[in-house]
Amino acid sequence: MAPVSTATEELPVIASPADECCPPLTEAGMSAEEASGTAALFKALADPTRVQIVNLLANSPDEMCVCNINESFDLSQATLSHHLKKLVSAGLLSREQRGTWAFYSLKSDALRRLAEVVRPVEVTT
Repeated sequence: MAPVSTATEELPVIASPADECCPPLTEAGMSAEEASGTAALFKALADPTRVQIVNLLANSPDEMCVCNINESFDLSQATLSHHLKKLVSAGLLSREQRGTWAFYSLKSDALRRLAEVVRPVEVTT
């Protein structure tokens, strides 16, 4: 048998992942209150039909009558009204009653809040 070497050799130090990590955040994202309010908006969009309604209104140059919205979906009037009510309650849509018809439009401030959550932050070095 060959003798076992007891000599020690110094190994090079490899940088730890913490040394190579990205720079720390320079600002807080949003407060707990802002996050809660924004989560309510996202929660209202947690249904594919509601996402389609918002998309339909986003692509419309003007507010839309409920009768025109209804034509775009294979849903009962009651089901569509339920979805519209959820979107209005969440603050994504505004509703204006004109006689027997209701007209819906997107609230730009709510859409801005949603966009702010996913907006990339410019990094200055």
